Order: sequence, then structure tokens, then C-alpha cells
Amino acid sequence: MELLRLAALDAEDLGVISAHLQDAILKASDLAYLGGQHRFVLVARRFDWSAEEGAPPRRRLTGMHFDRVLRVRSRGIRPGTESDSPLELLAITFEPTEAPSGTATLVFAGGAAIQLDLECIEVQLKDLGPVWEVEGRPDHEAVAAGRAAIAGNLSEGNTGKGTA
Repeated sequence: MELLRLAALDAEDLGVISAHLQDAILKASDLAYLGGQHRFVLVARRFDWSAEEGAPPRRRLTGMHFDRVLRVRSRGIRPGTESDSPLELLAITFEPTEAPSGTATLVFAGGAAIQLDLECIEVQLKDLGPVWEVEGRPDHEAVAAGRAAIAGNLSEGNTGKGTA
């Protein structure tokens, strides 16, 4: 199987990388900002959405870096810290400011996020080799239904607190 190698130089390219990293699993220790190099790096276990029809679901170890990073902000994550809590990457978005600059946001499940102020979009992604089978595929419809059910219960006055 071919190893995936992608580069992004504009928002459309970044959208392609985001699609390949949707549902990637990583830890805070898999993230690092290399300030002297103006580079933000991560290693993730991405779900292989491009696997052939009927093939068992699998994940691949992949690396990605953003170059020309001017500033990093985070919410709910401290990049580089040790934690056993897994992070699930949902998407990478880009909000332009003064062209070609802008802010890339790595959006994680549970409301966590990392924002990268970029001089311009310059991103590379590369599979690092290992691939392994997993038990199931991410089920976005089930997740959305679960969130809707929870939101529905809370809006009906159910705060989730037991009454004794």
C-alpha cells in the first residue's frame, strides 16, 4: 500500500489534508511548537479513509507539520505535555486575515482547539509507515444522534443530575 504524502499551499489544499486527518487520534505529547523554526508538528494515528471497499478498517501513523507559524494558542490542550487522555482531531480550518496570512485551527472533540497564526499556508503530511487494523469505523451519524439526544434532554429541563 502506498504511503500518503500531501502538501498544502492554500485553504483548498488544507481542506484535503483535513479530510484525511478527520478522526485522527493523538495525545498532547504528540504535539510540539518549535519556535526557533516557526514550525508546529504533530504525530497522529489517522483513520485510513482511502482503504479499499470491503477492506478491514485500519489506522496509519502519520506526521504533519505547519511551517511559517507566527503564534500558537490552545484551549483545553497543552501541547507537549504528558497525558493518557486521547485527543480526536475533527477538522482543520483556515480563516484568512491579510493575504496570504491567516489562522489555522485544529478542532478536537470535546471543545479543545489549537490555533496557529500563519504567515502563509505551508503544510506537509506524510504517512510514517506503520498500519494496523482496528475494530470499527468512526460513525459520525451515531455521534451526531447521540449529541442531539443529549441536547434534547438538556433542553427539556433534564440537567443530568439525579433527584433523590
